[in-house]
Amino acid sequence: MKNLIRICLFTMLLFVTGDLAAQNIHLSTPRTSLVLSAPAGGELKYVYYGSKLTENDCREVYNAPTMQHGAYPVYGMNCPGESALAVTHADGNMTLQMEVAGTEIKNTDGAVTAVIKLKDKVYPFSVNVCYKAYSDVDIIETWTEIAHAEKKNVMLRKFDSAFLPVRRGDVWLSSLYGSWANEGRLVQEPLEPGMKVIKNRDGVRNSHTAHAEVMFSLDGKPQENYGNVIGAALCYGGNYKLRIDTDDSEYHQFYAGINEENSVYNLKKGELFITPALALTYSAEGLSGCSRNFHRWARKYKLAHGNSLRKILLNSWEGVYFDINENGMNQMMGDIASMGGELFVMDDGWFGDKYKRNSDNSSLGDWKVDTGKLPGGIRKLVDDARQYKVKFGIWIEPEMANTTSELYEKHPEWILKAPLREPVLGRGGTQVVLDLGNPQVQDFIFNLVDTLMTNYPEIDYIKWDANMAIMNHGSDYLPKDEQSHLYIAYHRGFENVCRRIRAKYPELTIQACASGGGRANYGVLPYFDEFWVSDNTDALQRIYMQWGASYFFPAIAMASHISAAPNHQTFRTIPLKYRIDVAMSGRLGMEIQPKNMTGEEKELCRKAIADYKMIRPVVQLGDIYRLLSPYDRLGAASLMYVAPEKEKAVFYWWKTEHFCNQHLPRTRMAGLHPDKIYKVTELNRIDNQPLDYEGKAFSGAYLMANGLEMPYNHKVDYHKLSDYSSRVLYLEEVK
Repeated sequence: MKNLIRICLFTMLLFVTGDLAAQNIHLSTPRTSLVLSAPAGGELKYVYYGSKLTENDCREVYNAPTMQHGAYPVYGMNCPGESALAVTHADGNMTLQMEVAGTEIKNTDGAVTAVIKLKDKVYPFSVNVCYKAYSDVDIIETWTEIAHAEKKNVMLRKFDSAFLPVRRGDVWLSSLYGSWANEGRLVQEPLEPGMKVIKNRDGVRNSHTAHAEVMFSLDGKPQENYGNVIGAALCYGGNYKLRIDTDDSEYHQFYAGINEENSVYNLKKGELFITPALALTYSAEGLSGCSRNFHRWARKYKLAHGNSLRKILLNSWEGVYFDINENGMNQMMGDIASMGGELFVMDDGWFGDKYKRNSDNSSLGDWKVDTGKLPGGIRKLVDDARQYKVKFGIWIEPEMANTTSELYEKHPEWILKAPLREPVLGRGGTQVVLDLGNPQVQDFIFNLVDTLMTNYPEIDYIKWDANMAIMNHGSDYLPKDEQSHLYIAYHRGFENVCRRIRAKYPELTIQACASGGGRANYGVLPYFDEFWVSDNTDALQRIYMQWGASYFFPAIAMASHISAAPNHQTFRTIPLKYRIDVAMSGRLGMEIQPKNMTGEEKELCRKAIADYKMIRPVVQLGDIYRLLSPYDRLGAASLMYVAPEKEKAVFYWWKTEHFCNQHLPRTRMAGLHPDKIYKVTELNRIDNQPLDYEGKAFSGAYLMANGLEMPYNHKVDYHKLSDYSSRVLYLEEVK
């Protein structure tokens, strides 16, 4: 239990043995502490959350309390205040009054979990408030477990995962917003009196218009590499709601959990309702420090294969769209193999028997190969991939169907639809969502993946898409008194399918694509290796979206592809080098038709892929330092990744605006070892002459104090000049 949990003063032995006299709980990670007061028969309260306490401060913090807020506020005995939990008992009583009934300590997988057991003073109703502190990453997860022994159902009307008070002052909130093709946009704002609500009600995809992750900068306007910051990430793939209530007290009051709107839950006697975890972190190293904490935790605990390097791939979608055919797939495999790629993914358009998948308005659910397009079937494709020495991947959208499909004709009762109502249809005018609360539907989806993998075990990668929200509130499977469980049942079913797939195919790589970046969240990512940041592959706009995503998600999880010019979404024409330099800051891939590229362009990509393989461990497993934000509108953006031992680093710089006689800031680096000497090498160079500092060596101290000047333009032949400029520098320690 060393470095994980300390129980202050004489209460240590009593707490560990579960004695009700235990008063104080101190959870710690390598650099943070959380202190709670848990008097037997009293109220569970927060005492402290922040940088790690010394032994002395742990003893004395109770004499200078900084919070003294209830750790899990409930409704009914303090009605004007906000609450984390609200219920209606079977007799109609709407009140709760919870007291500490006991504590329990669990040691599991490099972490300590403290369970504080609360019970109502009158009703046989209980809540376990749980905190899990990791020994090797600065994350504490918290969630609740709700149960009762009342004779009839108890109606859960609000059921947040967690509450955290944040001391008022000059506190700023950083969060993400957006829409399709514009996901992950950063917004930063001071917290003012009133209620700030961030929520989602899509039902399937929860990170298009907002994200269930936030950061609180406690010292004024957010800064990337200094200042005290609290970060919070709700680990849930469904509808969520984050509330920040700034009332007349000294604290901003932060609540996070499942969105209760239209989701009243009728809890049966003896049933255990477990809320999703809220991951909390604290950093004195600014926003980037908070991000590094999330990234380390994600790679080790919350992302499938989080420490395994990702392959460089070519996806067929923007290259051919639905125009799948055997010769075309073979040609694209050969092209990506010739450029050094490692994986080819065949996207939408490969299936359909009675109804052919030539557009988005038919065939979902009919997962049979269209032999008119692929006479040799998937077997021919995986054999071709083997000959080219690349892996093979495939696209599916298993949670959805079209009304124009054999599946819908056979099982119309499998879709989400209200009784007596015609279904509201989605993409293509025919799309519907399957009812994942139904175990038969879960079996159908699992069997789809199982059949593919059984017949073609060579499949290395699945792109799992989800292109529709829940538009129809109604389930033929759920009973009448549980229709309000629909959203929760959907995600329980989804997670059940994912667990089954992972149990049987633990090595399979799966991408979470949901109309682009609709599933960038830590409720989904334990079952997925990465997410598609956005359907928008425009390199300039990707800088902004990937910048936002990097606040909470590591580069290894962010699929970033080189696409065509003009771009298919913005129609902007951006030079290939710039597109490469942006894509190389995430998990590098290609979203293009290689046969339309010139030999010179293919050669530039070949060199970039070779260089990316060299820097891949630093980018995908290193620590991020954001240096110059595109949202500051200073004409450029810059970030870098540093290897854990600080012997290597990769520096990125992109010009985002172009004017005559412009003046861009010189960007200081960060995260290097001040005493190490680093040799500078430019990657993806297109200039006719190298940079002045090419091959030269500088101390980490110099680079962090001064940075290096970035030329505003590339020195290329006249016909290759453009208004775009970007640089990727590789820094390697000189031994």
